[in-house]
Amino acid sequence: MREYIDIYHQYREKVEDFIEDTFHNNIGHISELQEDNYDKLFQTFRSLELVYVVNAKTKLQTSPNIFPNKIDEVAKDVNRSYLINRLRNKENGFSFTTPYKSSATQNLCVTVSKQEGDDILLMDFNLTRLLERLGLIEKNAAFSGFQEMYYTIVGFFMMLISFAAILYAGINFFESMISLNISIRTIFKPIIAATLGLAIFDLAKTVLEQEVFYKSYKKDGKGEVKVLTKFLFTILIALAIETLMVVFKIAMNEDGQMINALYLMGGISLIIFALSVFIYLTGKKN
Repeated sequence: MREYIDIYHQYREKVEDFIEDTFHNNIGHISELQEDNYDKLFQTFRSLELVYVVNAKTKLQTSPNIFPNKIDEVAKDVNRSYLINRLRNKENGFSFTTPYKSSATQNLCVTVSKQEGDDILLMDFNLTRLLERLGLIEKNAAFSGFQEMYYTIVGFFMMLISFAAILYAGINFFESMISLNISIRTIFKPIIAATLGLAIFDLAKTVLEQEVFYKSYKKDGKGEVKVLTKFLFTILIALAIETLMVVFKIAMNEDGQMINALYLMGGISLIIFALSVFIYLTGKKN
């Protein structure tokens, strides 16, 4: 969904002009729309999904949440000052917010307001439908639904694997403690499994947040860089622990295979160097 936000900011003036011109040419005064629950607004704007009125002085919602096919009285008398303060006011009387996730519809939306007297009419436009209406994006609903379902299944499956890895680490460790079968391997093996489980969980959480639940709408690539860096750090920790365990095993056996441990250390050092260069270059770019 980030690309939709990028497109909106790129064509923001075009989107705002479309809403303003359509409102002026087809819609009358706000007071004239209340009788039919703003049905004319919904017929004019197919991307409109929520309408409500806020008092300009008290910042309290004076109307219920009005959807195209239902009315919700729960939101009435709710303080909307937080939203009013986010509005970017224009000289023509319209105000706009940046795209955000609506708590009422769970969709990415843009709120547009128009004030008449003490009444502020707030309109939530579905960003995807709005961009489609202006021909700025082409979206296949079936494929988008399949993609979201796929990410959901894979994300939760990865979480299940991470839980299994951590559970395995715990069971393996306690079995060794109970049987008094304590060695370097029994100590480091659960640590490696738990570390990998944590890395997999972080990756699954990021996939679900960004592709299913849309909790993050950052426009730059810092989010992906942060997730990738964190994931690689976790993997490096697991590899370093594995290398340390190999060193101990070779040292205790005294079989002259220490060169293999050196190869492992060299490989990890190379990965650390590559990761350092990656962090430096991405930080310099940002």
